[in-house]
Amino acid sequence: MKLGIVGLPNVGKSTLFNSLTKAGAESANYPFCTIDPNVGVVTVPDERLNVLGEMYNTKKIVPAVIEFVDIAGLVKGASKGEGLGNQFLANIREVDAIVHVVRCFEDSNIVHVDGSINPLRDIETINLELIFSDLEILERRIAKTTKVARNDKEAAKELELLNRMKAHLEDNRLAKSFEAESDEEQELIDSYNLLTAKPVIFAANVCEDDLADDGAQNAGVQAVREYAAQEGFEVFVVCAQIEQEIAELDDEEKKMFLEDLGLSESGLEKLIKASYSLLGLISYLTAGEPEVRAWTIKKGTKAPQAAGKIHSDFERGFIRAEIVSYDDLIACGTHAAAREKGLVRLEGKDYVVQDGDIIVFRFNV
Repeated sequence: MKLGIVGLPNVGKSTLFNSLTKAGAESANYPFCTIDPNVGVVTVPDERLNVLGEMYNTKKIVPAVIEFVDIAGLVKGASKGEGLGNQFLANIREVDAIVHVVRCFEDSNIVHVDGSINPLRDIETINLELIFSDLEILERRIAKTTKVARNDKEAAKELELLNRMKAHLEDNRLAKSFEAESDEEQELIDSYNLLTAKPVIFAANVCEDDLADDGAQNAGVQAVREYAAQEGFEVFVVCAQIEQEIAELDDEEKKMFLEDLGLSESGLEKLIKASYSLLGLISYLTAGEPEVRAWTIKKGTKAPQAAGKIHSDFERGFIRAEIVSYDDLIACGTHAAAREKGLVRLEGKDYVVQDGDIIVFRFNV
């Protein structure tokens, strides 16, 4: 999973990126501090892996990972090349989802490019730039398709779709809210890789005082939540500065620090939950003495395709899957005890893998 962290300059993007990845991207109080996208890989916290590691006396634990890309601050006119616009927009096309950091805190020492704090205005600024960039993509496609549409029925159908989409975006609406009329249309839309079709998670960046109640008293956070609910996006509240402090602590110190703040989880954990929810992801597990590992798949994935995440041969030669749920295994204490109770079962090609399934795949190539 690849997430792009975006936002206007000086909203806390690089600070958040540093704390999430400990990758040390430069962070300073001026626009375009992050000129090249910084990339960091973060492991997905999953307590189940350590429990299984002890149970199987495993030699290696391999968690799922998320790749974060910290992308240069966007300004008005980016789609026309202002600031670092074109470079920014090229980088963001490669991600699965956008983490849009929105400033919901006041601080006279940190300048805002528009002179005041207004989360919805900031969201609109970035949305417009993304829409303008998508319109350029559509216009180029329209010009190309028009040439062949007269003598090609499929091209004529695509041209009609492109014009409908163009009108939708010109009405300041995101591609994500455009309703395709058929699966074929949706496949075409997906192939355009439009920026405004990507799912978004808003990171409402607040001051420390707003963390304990999850931003409930912060008007900016409430405005972002209302907007996200309308669009079908996710929101999590974070204090990038606090996250940076947490990043320097070991696990025990981190737990105590969070408790002192009245928090049960870090911003990273909130973000990962929001990402999995938004993208419809779950993890299944494999466990043994050599290795315990988490594998990330889409909800609804069937057993052969889940096996293919490990190796294409597993999918091609899939015979069956031997499965026990994590909760059942822990309740029984050992795999043998779970088997004795009939909780280890064999599933075929139509089985839909569930979060926390511990699987051994049987295959023959």
